[in-house]
Amino acid sequence: MVGDHLWNVVGLAGSTACAVACTIGALWLAQRPLPWRRERIAGVAALCFTALWAGVLAALGGENLFSEAAESIRNLAWLALLHALFASGVDRESAQRVRFVIASLVFVTLLQGAVLGVTATMHPGREFTASALEVSALLHMLVAIGSLVLLHHLYTGASHHDRASTRWVALSLSAWWVFELNFYAVSWFTGDYPVQIAGLRGLVVGIVCVPLAMALGADVRRLRFQASRNVAFRSLSLLLIGGYLLAMAGLARLLSALDADGARLAQVGFLVALLTVAALWLPSPRFRAWLKVTVQKHLFSHRYDYRAEWLRLADTIGHGSEEGSALCARIPQAVAEITQSPAAALFLIEGDGVLSLSDTWRWPMLEDEGRELPTEIVQLLADRDYVIDLEQWREGKSIAGETDALPAWLDSSSRAWAIVPLRHFDRLQGAVLLARPVIDRQLDWEDFDLLTVVGRQLASYLSEQATQRALMEAARFDEFNRRMAFVLHDIKNLASQLSLLSHNAQRHADNPAFRADMLKTLGTSTDKLNALIRRLARYGKPREARVARFDLAALMREVKQRFSPGQRIELVCDADCEVQGDREALEQALVHLVQNALDASPEGAPVCLSARREKSRAVIDIVDVGEGMDAVFVRDKLFAPFVSSKPDGFGIGALEARELVRAMGGQLHVQSRVRLGTRFTIELSRFTVEDVHGTNPEYEAA
Repeated sequence: MVGDHLWNVVGLAGSTACAVACTIGALWLAQRPLPWRRERIAGVAALCFTALWAGVLAALGGENLFSEAAESIRNLAWLALLHALFASGVDRESAQRVRFVIASLVFVTLLQGAVLGVTATMHPGREFTASALEVSALLHMLVAIGSLVLLHHLYTGASHHDRASTRWVALSLSAWWVFELNFYAVSWFTGDYPVQIAGLRGLVVGIVCVPLAMALGADVRRLRFQASRNVAFRSLSLLLIGGYLLAMAGLARLLSALDADGARLAQVGFLVALLTVAALWLPSPRFRAWLKVTVQKHLFSHRYDYRAEWLRLADTIGHGSEEGSALCARIPQAVAEITQSPAAALFLIEGDGVLSLSDTWRWPMLEDEGRELPTEIVQLLADRDYVIDLEQWREGKSIAGETDALPAWLDSSSRAWAIVPLRHFDRLQGAVLLARPVIDRQLDWEDFDLLTVVGRQLASYLSEQATQRALMEAARFDEFNRRMAFVLHDIKNLASQLSLLSHNAQRHADNPAFRADMLKTLGTSTDKLNALIRRLARYGKPREARVARFDLAALMREVKQRFSPGQRIELVCDADCEVQGDREALEQALVHLVQNALDASPEGAPVCLSARREKSRAVIDIVDVGEGMDAVFVRDKLFAPFVSSKPDGFGIGALEARELVRAMGGQLHVQSRVRLGTRFTIELSRFTVEDVHGTNPEYEAA
């Protein structure tokens, strides 16, 4: 009892000193030779209301309704000062974004006053009064937390030049609200009024007001604040979580105060339900996505924080999510992270002007659904630097006008959402297909502008990589020329030996020893020439394709006969299948691909060589059950010249096969899975009866 009386005396002295200090501070601030701006008016008013609160606290004590009311008015005054500080340092739109948080804290403060008013007018029982006081303590804690968040915004958002003038404002108010937070936290946890801490409230506030008044006496007109999106997102999350916990604790306290049967059971059930909802809802990606969209929509004039997005783009392209990931794998990830898309795919331009699938990010099934973008989309992207909104395309509202229906993997039931072109100096390098975000929304002008700029930047990376690869290929050609110099040297040596042998044979043909040595030399030279021919026979000089019609089945039987019977080649071909193409070039390409399939297959494993008719084209498949290739090898190394997995290979067999097929108007596709096998597919135009009708009038007459 004596201790409580001593702390009451300390509290009386501290509150009186606080009232005097705040009054002097208000008078000093009012007499300063500064313009009467809103922050100065709010500061004088806040000091006056704080002096009033300190006087009421000294006269009536802290556990009085009038003291609580004066404290609520004091808190509203200091929130008004915070709003004035933000409004003076930012433009009108930025002030409106901060105003939402301040309005939430004002609402909480008014709600606290309503709780106290209900307690004073209803004269409830002791248990209800205790619960109401605990709810009031929670509301005070929420106001203190929100004010600390705003102060953090105020200090970190100021420029380096203005941060010194705001340091004392932020430190003074932070010390005040930290003390208030601890005071009401102790009140809520103990369920009692902490007399010892309450005795220090007036003293702490009085000490804090001295540097605060001095800081407000400085010119704060040059304060500039830039709201951080991450901090705003976390602040709103904190307010939502705090409100949720406040509602949970308040309702639980009210349920515990009821005297009805089963109140305790209802309280426990309510707590379990709320905790379950919190555990399932708060950490969910959908909730975070919704919250982020809400913050961007209502608190910011622009959807994107361009500085943060550009830094993240540079970090993703520079490092990637996985160590060693190729550029083609990092590009779709970088674009998807901007729009919060869960998946993306990269399509690169091929030599025939087709956008073919190159790599995917979190979209594994797309490789089996769609390998090429429709021709109309490719044509539009090649002509214009335009981000395609697939929803508008499906509704017929695209700038392309009337278009054909999209394939199934791009229709309204698919995940496809938008296509971003990658253009470098008005040349289309590729495109990125984005999946629909978790929180679906419509693309707007800001999305179009940002994605267009990002697409140009990523296209420059692709162009730079292509240039680097061209330089590397040129270096490999130089290496190839050096290797051919050694081959020519060997041929020259063999020719010199044979020439010398032919010259000596005219003089020593009758010598048995010479004849024996001649036969030995001829055998050695023949073996060397055959080995060299076997290495070089597959790589002939390029020539123009001679397109004509021929029987594909007969050609495939000839290809099979070129290999030994011990090499198992299963031949499956339609009996009547005539195609248009270069027969000799196709035979050379098939030999390359079949030999590669045999080399990649285990000993004794079969290689399937099949052909089938599909409408106006013929499709040839070469399938093996070897080790297979991963996507990186297929994309970067399979068709790269002079890259071979064989110790004595030149590494241009697959490249030559693809170029031979393309020269006759066909296409070569590859599908491979590691440890499962590989399928090479050749597509050629088929010779049909319609072709004869269109080119030979005598055929129709016959």
